[in-house]
Amino acid sequence: MLDRRVPAPRRVLHGGDHLTEYAYRQPKTPVETARLVEAAGSDPLSGYGCDGDSHWTPAAIRQWWRDRGRITEYLSAHDWDDVDWVQDLADAVRDYESYLAKGLAADLRIYLFRLEGGRSPSPGERLPAL
Repeated sequence: MLDRRVPAPRRVLHGGDHLTEYAYRQPKTPVETARLVEAAGSDPLSGYGCDGDSHWTPAAIRQWWRDRGRITEYLSAHDWDDVDWVQDLADAVRDYESYLAKGLAADLRIYLFRLEGGRSPSPGERLPAL
């Protein structure tokens, strides 16, 4: 069990047609990784597949990126502070909105590089466009 005194940003939200959990940002630290593994292990629906590479293609990523406005519209259309059934949901939504605005594009370009090139980019390598 993780030490709950160690703060780590929330990286999981609930949503979609079936209100399933999803990781909206890959973990960046060992603590974040452990929290994501713990979330996956306690998901009663076993929704964490760790199989994104078999579902995402470069074309699908680029299409999702072009359509990301629907996500920001959805997030801004709700008062997340009034949702009390998920702890810290409003903070997680604000973090996700911030990540969509700055940060996600760079991570998606790195992911595109890995999908298209079969390896992670080295520092300074040119990344593909979204």
